Amino acid sequence: MKNNIRIVLVNPSHPGNIGAAARAMKNMGLSRLYLVDPLKFPHPQAVYRASRADDIVRNARVVGSLDDALVGCTQVFGTSARMREMAAEVVDVREMAQMIAQQPGETAIVFGREQHGLYNEELRRCQYQVKIPTISDYSSLNLGAAVQVIAYELFVAAQGDVSQIDQPKINLATADEMQGLFEHLEKIATKIGFLNPEKPRTLMPRFRQIFNRAKLDKEDVNLIRGMLAKIDK
Repeated sequence: MKNNIRIVLVNPSHPGNIGAAARAMKNMGLSRLYLVDPLKFPHPQAVYRASRADDIVRNARVVGSLDDALVGCTQVFGTSARMREMAAEVVDVREMAQMIAQQPGETAIVFGREQHGLYNEELRRCQYQVKIPTISDYSSLNLGAAVQVIAYELFVAAQGDVSQIDQPKINLATADEMQGLFEHLEKIATKIGFLNPEKPRTLMPRFRQIFNRAKLDKEDVNLIRGMLAKIDK
């Protein structure tokens, strides 16, 4: 399972937090670190804070956008303690780990900025919103600590501490395939007058919410896009 999981840090501002996240990952057997537009990287502080996990820091993949970090993923979990309008389905961290263990496809777990977390549009790129349980009046976690909690739960789930009910393996659509579907849908909805680009309201976020809940496989996406192509024609 650990070879299919990528930890994605969006726009981290402190290089020390990158190192702390890498150390947390190595503790639990994870190695694939993605950095989306980091403010300071490479940086010696990242290597120093990583302790003996500097190999993860040095092999981190730096990309320019969240979409680039999600290419090929069939499951995308965005971490946020705050409830958002038009948010994805909310799961706690233990439920997330069990879901990944039962459906071990290419998976991304996305962490936001130290000060502001993930923006709403970024969280909408995720199929699920993950909450780490804390006391209600102080839910803020350091980035490295948040990665450690999630990495621990993944480690426990990988050891077999999951539900014994067999789940059917589904050839889920990847994040980039889903993004292609949403862009296609938005284009056709605009052409037929169902979506007014001047007043889009929450139409496309709601479509994202519907399709993410449905857990579409590749054939589902091809079917829907085939219908959209016919409508366009």
